Amino acid sequence: MDILFQANAFIVALALYAGAALLSLFAGWQLRDGGKVANRVAHFGACVASLLLLVFSIGVFLDGEGKMLSFASPFPDISFAFRIDGLSAFFLGLIGGIAALASWFGVAYQKHFIGKYDLGMFGFFYNAFLLGMVLAVSANQALFFLFSWELMSLASYFLVIFDREDSRNIRAGFLYLLMTQLGTVFIAIALFLAYKATGSFDFDVWRATGLASLSPVWQGVLFGSVLIGFGTKAGIIPLHIWLPEAHPAAPSHVSALMSGVMIKTAIFMIIRFFFDFFPGAPLEWGLVILVLGAVSSLLGVLYALSEHDIKRLLAYHSVENIGIILLGVGAALVFAGYGLQDFFVFALVAALFHTANHAIFKSLLFLTSGVVVGVTGTRNMEAYGGLIRVLPYSAFFFLIGSMAISAFPPFNGFASEWLVFQSLFVGVAASSLLVKMIFLASIASLSFTGGLAMACFAKAFGITFLGRRREEHLSERAPEKERMNWLVHLPMIILATLTLVLGIGAPFVVSFLVGIVASLVFGTGGETLAFPYLQFMGMSENFAGILPVHGTAVALAVFVAVIGAVIGWLTRKRRITLAPTWDCGMPLSSKMQITATSFSRSLVVIFRGILRPTKQTDVEYRDAETRYFTSVHSVKTDFFDVYRSYVFRPIAQALGYFSDRVKKIQSGNVNAYMFYVFMTLILLLIFTTR
Repeated sequence: MDILFQANAFIVALALYAGAALLSLFAGWQLRDGGKVANRVAHFGACVASLLLLVFSIGVFLDGEGKMLSFASPFPDISFAFRIDGLSAFFLGLIGGIAALASWFGVAYQKHFIGKYDLGMFGFFYNAFLLGMVLAVSANQALFFLFSWELMSLASYFLVIFDREDSRNIRAGFLYLLMTQLGTVFIAIALFLAYKATGSFDFDVWRATGLASLSPVWQGVLFGSVLIGFGTKAGIIPLHIWLPEAHPAAPSHVSALMSGVMIKTAIFMIIRFFFDFFPGAPLEWGLVILVLGAVSSLLGVLYALSEHDIKRLLAYHSVENIGIILLGVGAALVFAGYGLQDFFVFALVAALFHTANHAIFKSLLFLTSGVVVGVTGTRNMEAYGGLIRVLPYSAFFFLIGSMAISAFPPFNGFASEWLVFQSLFVGVAASSLLVKMIFLASIASLSFTGGLAMACFAKAFGITFLGRRREEHLSERAPEKERMNWLVHLPMIILATLTLVLGIGAPFVVSFLVGIVASLVFGTGGETLAFPYLQFMGMSENFAGILPVHGTAVALAVFVAVIGAVIGWLTRKRRITLAPTWDCGMPLSSKMQITATSFSRSLVVIFRGILRPTKQTDVEYRDAETRYFTSVHSVKTDFFDVYRSYVFRPIAQALGYFSDRVKKIQSGNVNAYMFYVFMTLILLLIFTTR
């Protein structure tokens, strides 16, 4: 087994991703039954490669040593250098675990596309997407990283537009491509500024050299570019506009990967830049990240609450949870600025813990929603209702995911949000009034976020699975009752189990994460990994610790057992009689039950200043000559897109205006063009000889 813990396993995993991509492409083009074969090759190949990647990452931790790999490159200034330290191994394990489960699910999920689209092409881009993510979190050279980042981004674009018969998916893909390339521009600026400061594209040189040669202004430009470039991929508000469009457009298991792990690669690189490459960023950057996290978490859940598209709702919750992760990252930067090492470690651990937890419960929710959408043929929750009768297993797993994302104890979402809360409360003791106020505002935002998330998933689960069927023809596609399918339900079982295991075992998980942060920041350089069993009870007398998670789990279990025993004893002699629901003399219909719109209406009205709701009413009358008897009365609600109207549209208009002015230099005069070239060369010489 030792060979699995060596670098060879990592290389084999990369080769399997590349091989599965090429083989699925070949099968789709050349074989008679190419769609079915390509589907199996793509997903089973990705599943095996991902499992090997997971085993490799576990081996890194068990081995206690990081891995350094380097290969010759035919291209100048590019080296195929890999560095797998504790942080990289953590994200590689996250990618491998979620990708293995999503790929297993995808074998059955993609069957309805066989004969409709080229699944060989899908398999190629699917494995290229996974390969790009793996390379991005393990690359140790800037240009190699940039190549990996683009591979991940472009491959995911083709997955977003895979179901291209729907024009909405094409528009979503274009927006995603536009925003991701905008982010890449800022990432490139950050990378080249780091090169200017260090004279190298090697990440190890960056760690050793730092930013001392850059002026404070250029350092600010670098950190700002990092935040904008990677914040675009993460979906930070207001750079999030692609996320609720692209995630619903992709196949559901791809949505699980994009939301569960792809956007976390941006968090990985933000942590790299601020804590590994160039530690010691000014405290103000921590406050900026705190504000962005508070805004993203609160507005993300508000937009999710107002959504009736089940996959868009889940996408907006990714914005919310990225905000929660950034609260931990921002708090860690502030504590580092104050020299509070204990709390700095704890806040960063809280961010990493929530990163893993969100990957697990969000993947579970996307997979279950994929079953719902596949059965009903629509993403509109207003058309759902009573699906628990035909999809009992999916309903159960969606309920588990809903409780986890809503931070119900003892599930994992509660454990990590509790840690983020505690790190924010520590920040209230800061010396500066401004810092105190920002931490208090962050606490208030996180509190509102938790409550609104509960309301949102009460709506999502209730409207989808409970009550009566709203549109009977939708259920004609469904089986009489869902049967256990191991291709579909095994990933859900594993993910649902992990939400409970990580919640109850939170102290052990945190002790593990402390070792990762310590190896990243305090002296080991990632080459030697140590994971002490730390219980945070002893870190500070002002610190509450994380052991209450255990007490909460035990208390909840005892409470449920006692209540169940009492109810069982009191009702032991009762007979259960089924009778029709009292309907006030009117026949029951789907129109009598609450809709998703009416469920969230009161909260939408409360926050109407932020959400800017709009309403369109359509009425059709039975008789054209009278307006007293209506046949159809429909109400459609929507929301004013503040970000497109006030942020991106003015920028686009300004760029268009500037382009119209600049195009006048295209005069057709060769002498003018030679003058432009001459002046450009002079400016470049002046710049390079300074």
